[in-house]
Parts: sequence; C-alpha cells; structure tokens
Amino acid sequence: MHDDHGHGHPHHDLDASSPEIRVEALEDLLVEKGLADRARIDATIQRYEHDIGPMIGAELVAHAWTDPALASRLLADADGVVAELGIRGAEIQHIEVKANTPGVHNVVVCTLCSCYPWALLGLPPNWYKSPEYRARMVREPRAVLAEMGLELEPDTEVHIWDSSSETRFLVLPERPAGTDGWPVERLAELVTRDSMIGVARAADPAGE
Repeated sequence: MHDDHGHGHPHHDLDASSPEIRVEALEDLLVEKGLADRARIDATIQRYEHDIGPMIGAELVAHAWTDPALASRLLADADGVVAELGIRGAEIQHIEVKANTPGVHNVVVCTLCSCYPWALLGLPPNWYKSPEYRARMVREPRAVLAEMGLELEPDTEVHIWDSSSETRFLVLPERPAGTDGWPVERLAELVTRDSMIGVARAADPAGE
C-alpha cells in the first residue's frame, strides 16, 4: 500500500466515473489550459496531508501525554475536549479516542467508505480509502500492519475500530520513552498521522 499523489499513470482499478478519475481529469485540463500549476497543487496536498491537518491532532495527543487529567477526559468525552479547545472543521461531529497501551494496540479503518476525522488529521491517505486496506485490516490486521512496517508483540491485543458517518476514531499512541520533560511543541513533532490511525507508532525521539 502506498500513499502517493501521482499523475500520468493508468488507474486500471478505478471506474471511469469515479471521483478520483474525474478529479484528476479536471486537474489535467486546468494544467493544460495554464490555469493551474501541478507543482503547486501537489505542494498544497502535501501541506494538508502532512502539516496543517495532522498537526492539529498531533498537538492534541502531545497535550494528552503531558496532562493525565486531559487524557482521561479525552478518552471519556473527546467531543467535549475538542469543543473546549476550539477545534472545528470537517468530519468531527462525534469523535472517540482510543489509547494504545503496552498490551493493546488500536487501529482505525472504515469498511464501508472512508470516514475519517479531517479536521484533526488532514486529508485521508490514499491507502486508507483503498478496498484492500478496508477489507484486509479487519481480516488480517497483523499481516497488514507488518507490511506497513509495524511489528507487534505476539501477546498484544489488536482492536479494530470501524469509523462511520456517526462516529470517527482517533488513536492516542503511546508516548515514546526518553521524552520526559519535553515541551508539548517538541512532543507534537513525534506524533504522525499514521500513529493516530494506528498503523505506526509515534516517532522514535532518537531519530529526531
């Protein structure tokens, strides 16, 4: 599974009327007529995928890591915390947060479509929307996670949370060791979009 935004390649697995094909066709037309610059489009997408959106969720996670009371409230009533912090945007009408622990690992999927908390995580990655991820993550989560680079201990319980139009989920990843005393801003840099979906751990502080 790959998260990319490529162009000029065939989409054999997509119907010609699919939104993806239509969006790319419109983009190609605008570029051809000189009304849009492909590099700027790609840069904007990258910004929303990796900076603007995910950083809102990352800061929320970092605050929870440093404030046990906030973490408890987030797990009990994420909607209340999100509203209190003034976080607004698409697809977060009702949020539930699930915390990873040494013995439990949580993963988010949407088996019916691609429900996803845009206002917290930015644009959903392509693989999250793919039929392969949506089907296989439920059937064989350990295998899929391993393919994505996350090996779990054999005795770790894997909990799969199926997002819907009524409820979207966010994973509270485990705080990496060796980060005691770090400020929220620095901790947030370790929180990736993928760790908040549950297909990765938070970044290793040694690799900063």
